[in-house]
Amino acid sequence: MKNILVTGGAGFIGSNFVRYMLHVHPEVNVVVYDKLTYAGRLENLQDVAEQFAGRYAFAQGDICDAQAVEAALREHEIDTIVNFAAESHVDRSIMNPDAFIQTDVYGTYVLLEAARKFGNLRYHQISTDEVYGHIHGDHRSLETDNLAPRSPYAASKASADHLVNAYHITYELPITITRGANNIGPYQYPEKVVPLFVTNALNDLPLPVYGDGQQMRDYQYVIDHCKGIDLVLREGEIGETYNVGTGEEMTNMQMVEILLDELGKPRTLIQHVEDRMGHDRRYCMNVQKLMDLGWEADYTHEEAIRETVRWYVNNPWWWEPIRSGEFKEFYQRLYGERKVIG
Repeated sequence: MKNILVTGGAGFIGSNFVRYMLHVHPEVNVVVYDKLTYAGRLENLQDVAEQFAGRYAFAQGDICDAQAVEAALREHEIDTIVNFAAESHVDRSIMNPDAFIQTDVYGTYVLLEAARKFGNLRYHQISTDEVYGHIHGDHRSLETDNLAPRSPYAASKASADHLVNAYHITYELPITITRGANNIGPYQYPEKVVPLFVTNALNDLPLPVYGDGQQMRDYQYVIDHCKGIDLVLREGEIGETYNVGTGEEMTNMQMVEILLDELGKPRTLIQHVEDRMGHDRRYCMNVQKLMDLGWEADYTHEEAIRETVRWYVNNPWWWEPIRSGEFKEFYQRLYGERKVIG
């Protein structure tokens, strides 16, 4: 593994992964392939471009464009593809499912075909705990559990997982898959719940909590996720899937309270609103399989939340321009007419 193509590498998790790999593995070269949609931003990588000019390159392109993908593979002599490229926000998938099917399903197919055409390149797929759907009782999702997605986003990611596994079985493509928990940390577009609530609170705006706020989630610091992906790339068994998370859970209300406590903001900013359609009540994964490779999280839920809050407090240069642009229209569409409850 010398020349890695990181698709979606200008997005939240992708840019953190690129930064991590370049810092930790001096023998690795990274090419970011990104369409630069609203959430994929070169600002996420400006320090990388300056610090690792000899080992980092950027190619703008759509993973649905087979010719552009193949050109990038050929030009940079790629031996490994790590696919972060995806439409990823559940609320947007409810508004516009088509974009999710195109990128998350068809785009994955294009990448798999390219990997096969270029001699069965090593291929790693970034998936999500949402493919398991709502988890009942005290069960923690295992990699062998049936997939039961309940949103267009989750269904598109589950479909991609099935495609990746099919290419391994049918064509012997050397693949692995990781399914990540709720990632938080630097450079996450502020439509997602933690950066949305932090930036709202910094502006003394209400925090629109869906429903009763008792949904259970595993909040994982993004660098812990990156470490897990790196480990699976190097030590994971070909053809296998690995869950990546803390293995613990907390309610969304607990997350909100920690966030407000770190900011020193009042609980009166909390505003319960009409719940999301089809909102899963609980995600929680069993991460023993990854731990058996030697992985463990460096950050607890609370540490991850507080570290994330501090990053947004210290980096208004990054998020303030976002909130003044396209984001305002999206926010109005999603929350402007949503009924306040309680």
